Amino acid sequence: MADRPTLLRVEHLRKVYESDIGDVEAIGDVSFTMEAGELVCIVGPSGCGKTTLLKCIAGLLRPTSGTIEIFGSVVTGPTPAMALVFQEYGRSLYPWLTVEENVALPLRHKKLERAHRDRLVYDSLEAVGLLHAARQHPWQLSGGMQQRVAIARAIAYEPEVLIMDEPFAAVDAQTRAELEDLVRELHLARKISLLFVTHDIDESVYLGERVLVLSKSPTVVLEDVVVDLPADRDQITTRSLPRFAELRTRVYGHIQRAKQGEAVTTPTSS
Repeated sequence: MADRPTLLRVEHLRKVYESDIGDVEAIGDVSFTMEAGELVCIVGPSGCGKTTLLKCIAGLLRPTSGTIEIFGSVVTGPTPAMALVFQEYGRSLYPWLTVEENVALPLRHKKLERAHRDRLVYDSLEAVGLLHAARQHPWQLSGGMQQRVAIARAIAYEPEVLIMDEPFAAVDAQTRAELEDLVRELHLARKISLLFVTHDIDESVYLGERVLVLSKSPTVVLEDVVVDLPADRDQITTRSLPRFAELRTRVYGHIQRAKQGEAVTTPTSS
């Protein structure tokens, strides 16, 4: 990871929601950095504020305090430097548009020449294995294929960082494994920077180069775990490694202690 520039910097991020019954502190104090080309996973107990954190990072939600920077520029609102893929892929696709039209839609804002736009759409559909479905409509595709369309649309946009919020939670186990491998392949082949939020501990260890383990709300980073597994991974061999089990146990232990309300310790790295 040496020699890679810092892509994302989050410093002392805090989010408090105001309500009639009093303020609710969703994010207590979150700080971390992410280098260009990294795949960083975020995992934590249910309701710990993972989605709130992502929305703040993406500029969709204004933090109460703290700063977010992309390559040194402060994020104050939605930015073309980021693209998001959510769990509810069906709602993000327009059923009356074809697959290729769905992928091309956000590119209209970039005012690209038609030939350039067509190349980006073709390339991204090829990358996710959906060139054959370019003229079909989302409702004609399986759930896993629809999520591939959402991923293709995001990478066609050529963001500095791709943010994925529990993107595979709604698909079956076999499809999930295939999509996990697709993410790893895209990351390695295209050097895509990925911030991946999941509630699945095994998934975070399988995918990530690092795993940020969050506490329960108000959220802090309990540990920044370095995943020192081989870059080339597969569902059988990698998950059978003793080191995979060790890392999974480490992350799981943190989350169980967080659920039980044990005192938060100073964030550390592994």
